[in-house]
Amino acid sequence: MDGHQQRQALTAAERAIEALGRRDPAGARMAVAAAIERDQTGMFAQLADAVYLAATELEEEGEIGEATWNQLADAVGPGPLQAMVEQMRS
Repeated sequence: MDGHQQRQALTAAERAIEALGRRDPAGARMAVAAAIERDQTGMFAQLADAVYLAATELEEEGEIGEATWNQLADAVGPGPLQAMVEQMRS
C-alpha cells in the first residue's frame, strides 16, 4: 500500500469536511471524490455517502441537518476527522 496516496486521501477527506463547514457543496463533492480515488483501504466509502447527502441537503435546504452531521461523525469514527466534523458542525 502506498502511504503517500493514503495521506493524500486523508487530506482530501479533510477538505471535504471543511467545505461542508463553509457551506460549499460542490467543493465537498470534489474533495470527497479525490479522497475516494486515492483511498486504497476503503475507509472513506461511508464518508463519501455522508458527504454527498450533506451536500444535497445544503443545496436543497440551505443547511445540514443534525442527523446528517451525526452520520458524518459516525462515518469517520473516533479520531481527528471526527473532531473536525464536530468543529464544522458548530
